[in-house]
Amino acid sequence: MSAIVKIPTSLRGLTGGSSEVEVPAGPLDEVITSLTDTYPDLGERLLDDAGNLRRFVNVFVADDDIRFLDGLETAVSSGQVVTILPAVAGG
Repeated sequence: MSAIVKIPTSLRGLTGGSSEVEVPAGPLDEVITSLTDTYPDLGERLLDDAGNLRRFVNVFVADDDIRFLDGLETAVSSGQVVTILPAVAGG
């Protein structure tokens, strides 16, 4: 029972170049914990000191924005895809 986390290009240096990482399915907070246990430097980029997602990090489960679901409590089923998408600013 695993899910796939898609890693954006800007964060692949923290996953050894992997564009996708397989993790156990479950609540999104556990999926992220599993991911950051394997890639600790990734945790600093995704989570703040309180363990919440940073404001500029967007996460989608099966193409649905978790802000409109259950946030970090969103269920991630086996076979689902979690996409991490940092916001990009510019001008």
